[in-house]
Amino acid sequence: MKRIGLISDTHSFLDEQVFEHFKDCDEIWHAGDWGSVEVHEKLSAFKPLRGVYGNIDGHEIRVLYPEMMRFKCEEVNVMITHIGGYPKRYKPGIKKELQATSTDLFICGHSHILKVIYDQELKLLHMNPGAAGKEGFHQVRTLLRFSITGKRIHDLEVIEMKRW
Repeated sequence: MKRIGLISDTHSFLDEQVFEHFKDCDEIWHAGDWGSVEVHEKLSAFKPLRGVYGNIDGHEIRVLYPEMMRFKCEEVNVMITHIGGYPKRYKPGIKKELQATSTDLFICGHSHILKVIYDQELKLLHMNPGAAGKEGFHQVRTLLRFSITGKRIHDLEVIEMKRW
């Protein structure tokens, strides 16, 4: 079993609450728009870290992380990118990428809107953790925490933090 902390859109702000919320996690996954290399440094010093760069990220982050990442966690095939869209409204090219591979869990950020949707057509779980930073229109900063055991994604928790 792996316990995952999922975060996105920090925009250079990393609330200290994140460390408390992710203390029992085995890994942290960041879905882009880090904003600064300091966010990477703090998270990677805390837990094993995976991530992708987002549209606001500069060279310092882009040399550390790819635009899209594919990997296996337990028996779950995971794909992460920053701008991906949602079931029935994927970014051009994303649906083809998802169809061409056996993806079980698709993660993206960018919208600042937390959503977890099962895509019936592609038979995959889509997650967007919303935004954990202060930049943007969102009123509540959000994170996701979940477990993966074998092929099963379970114990999903939504974590809400006040905007400021």
